[in-house]
Amino acid sequence: MQYTKLGNSDLTVSRICMGCMGFGDAKSGQHSWTLDEADSREIIKKGLELGVNFFDTAIGYQGGTSEQFVGRALRDFAKRDEVVVATKLLPRTNEEIEAGITGQMHIERMVDKSLENLGMDHIDLYIYHMWDYRTPVYDILDGLNRVIKAGKVRYTGISNCFAWQLAKANALAEKECFARFISVQGHYNLLFREEEREMAPFCAEENIAMTPYSALAGGRLSKHPGETSKRLLEDSYAKSKYDATAQQDSVIISRVAQLAEKRGGTMTEIALAWLLTKVTAPVVGATKLHHMKGAAKAVELALSEEETAFLEEPYVPHKLVGVMAQNTAVSSAASHVWPVGGRKI
Repeated sequence: MQYTKLGNSDLTVSRICMGCMGFGDAKSGQHSWTLDEADSREIIKKGLELGVNFFDTAIGYQGGTSEQFVGRALRDFAKRDEVVVATKLLPRTNEEIEAGITGQMHIERMVDKSLENLGMDHIDLYIYHMWDYRTPVYDILDGLNRVIKAGKVRYTGISNCFAWQLAKANALAEKECFARFISVQGHYNLLFREEEREMAPFCAEENIAMTPYSALAGGRLSKHPGETSKRLLEDSYAKSKYDATAQQDSVIISRVAQLAEKRGGTMTEIALAWLLTKVTAPVVGATKLHHMKGAAKAVELALSEEETAFLEEPYVPHKLVGVMAQNTAVSSAASHVWPVGGRKI
């Protein structure tokens, strides 16, 4: 495993971040395909054995049970100061807004609940999960700065935002002497490369770490045509992101398969080896042990310029999908992928 600094921080992270959205009680959240605690622990343990020290979860994953599974496993299998734990906060609910709960109060409540779920006394990277148009940016940054000063959080990151939103937030943070976002977690893989337009060059200029999700496009970049899985069959969210462009994306998937055969490796290794040349540490979800093994091998795989061009050439522009398709003021109060109204935490 290789390691690197996470943006403008002193956190040393593995080049692979284990995505933990696939862990949690399948009866407690939006996904029906998540792993139970025993299987989740097995994969977390394997990741640690392979040198992974960076774990990403969220309070919104399976009603907080993902955080609980991850926290218990890491307490049993690792030393706290040897792992970097990231989790995320959701926007205020309609009920909180109506009750006058401020952004600062909301963040304190959310971080305390995540710490309880994780069974930890601090969070290494606390991520603003999606842009909240109904809460002033000042309140968000002030609230995050307060939990850093309280010792509950070390650094903050942001997810599902436009480059202008990240620039705006960090400019305000600098003006107000608040902590700035050191990382961004967006949607980025061989099938969806819209981050390359503005976000990637901005992050390179500002030394902001990129830790993208959907690194394997919900498994599509790791499976040959005809292969399937419980997640591919049941993940309606991923279907909403990729089904509409399946035909054009199939050309790229075919090229990943061709290159994997030529190199004597797996599609997972090829797809992640490409992404590792673009970002700090991709968030790689795993629901089987071999997923983590393939991710670890990808770190050691170098693609030639010709191979990179071969993978990139078929790409065509894509419309925004998933959470980013709802990143507008108009849709801020609408139903979201991660429900904000009526949430129990």
